[in-house]
Parts: sequence; C-alpha cells; structure tokens
Amino acid sequence: MSDAGASARNQADSPVLLVTGAASGIGRATVLAAAAAGYAVGVGTFAGDPYDAAAVVAEVVAIGGRALAVDADVRDSAAMTAAVERLVGEWGRLDAVVANAGVLKRARLEELRDEDWERILDIDLTGVMRTVRAAAPALPAGGAVVLVSSIAGPALGWAGHTPYAAAKAGLLGFLRSAALELGPRGVRVNAVLPGVIESPQSLDPVNSGGPDGLVESARSVPLGRVGQPADVADVIVFLLSDAARYVTAQTLTVDGGLTTVWPG
Repeated sequence: MSDAGASARNQADSPVLLVTGAASGIGRATVLAAAAAGYAVGVGTFAGDPYDAAAVVAEVVAIGGRALAVDADVRDSAAMTAAVERLVGEWGRLDAVVANAGVLKRARLEELRDEDWERILDIDLTGVMRTVRAAAPALPAGGAVVLVSSIAGPALGWAGHTPYAAAKAGLLGFLRSAALELGPRGVRVNAVLPGVIESPQSLDPVNSGGPDGLVESARSVPLGRVGQPADVADVIVFLLSDAARYVTAQTLTVDGGLTTVWPG
C-alpha cells in the first residue's frame, strides 16, 4: 500500500471527538492536544461566541490533524443532536465528548438577577446534559465522556459566582448518575476540576479576577503558578484515552495543589 493509502486508512480509523466551548481556553487547548493524539475533532461553538472556531480548525490542520467547526449550541437540544449527526455523517463515528462550554458573570447574591442565574445554569449544567444526551446513542463500547467542572463547585465555592459554583457542583451528581447509566454499555464518564487557569474568562476584570487576580492567586498555589489551559487539556486527553480504560465516575483535580491550602 502506498504511503498516501496508509495515511488515508489511518485517518479513517481515527477516533472522533466533540468538544463544546472549543474555540478558546481549555476547550481550544483540548482540541489541539486531542488532535496531536490522533483524534479527529469537532470544534463546537455557538452563535455569539467571540472566538473563532475556524481559526482553531486551521491550527489543527497546521499540525497535520483533522478538525471540523460545528454548531454546538448547548442551549438547544436540536442543535446538539444536529452537531452529533454532522460528525457521524462526516466521519462515520463519534467516540468521545468533552463537555466544556461554560459562562460566568460576577454578582453578589443580593444583586443576582433571575435571568443571570437561569442563563448560567442553562449553559453550565443543563447544557452538559443536552450534550451528553445527544451524544450517548452514538458512543460505542470504549467511548468516553469528560465533563469540565471546577474546584469552585465541590471544593471551594466562589464568592460572587453562586450560579457558576452551583452548576459546577451539580455536574458531579450528573457525572455519577451518567456513569452508572452508560457504564454497562462500556462508556466511561469522568470529570476534571480545574483550579485557577489563565484563560480569556479568568483574564476578564469584569466577571473574573483579571490579570491582578491571577497574580494574587499564584501566591497561594503550591506549585507557584496559575494553570495553563494545556495543563487541563493533557489530563482530559488522558481520561479519554485507553490508558484510563478502567476509570469512570471519577473526578481529577487539576489545580496545582490549591485545594490543599484552601480546603473545602
């Protein structure tokens, strides 16, 4: 067989991954890490996302990988079903999902508006359910789901961000139940709990700590620095991989040791 023929065969055999919230931060880093590991990746975003999915696809192509921008609006069940169908139609399969899409908005509890609570819970918690529900029928034995939670939910809380913390804590109940339901089919469900990660959201001085907040947080991290998106992405790819084939219903904290000095 020619080199070109072998390459085409290998690409056809590539596992297929859908990542939501995939155009920036942990999502973008996960797309790049997974593509480098041999996945064909659906780069999921939705209308209004200020980050460019096409640019992430171009980055994947530049390293010799395969990626496809897909409309993965986690607020819309039909859109999530369509995103899964598009990947299966394009590449013939779907092997794994990373439910990463999330938003936040800073407001003290007394000032919190119903619409902000509902929007954050809709994207950060219900959106994960929509994502996994849409993907589940397509996932084969050996498939994997990774949820992106946060130490702000189950471990620490986060003053000024009660809906975000509530959603991220709620993901862990969803995690355990989904793992019980999908486990008999051979599908694993796990979660990562990032700590303070340098990303567009954490650099936003309005809704997060901003650059000064990251510097302050770094002083408390035992490893002496805030995390980078790639620090989380590499753990996600491990959980997707066959190296984690007997791991399910688990959480893996990626925080540089922060929760040892700020225990929940």
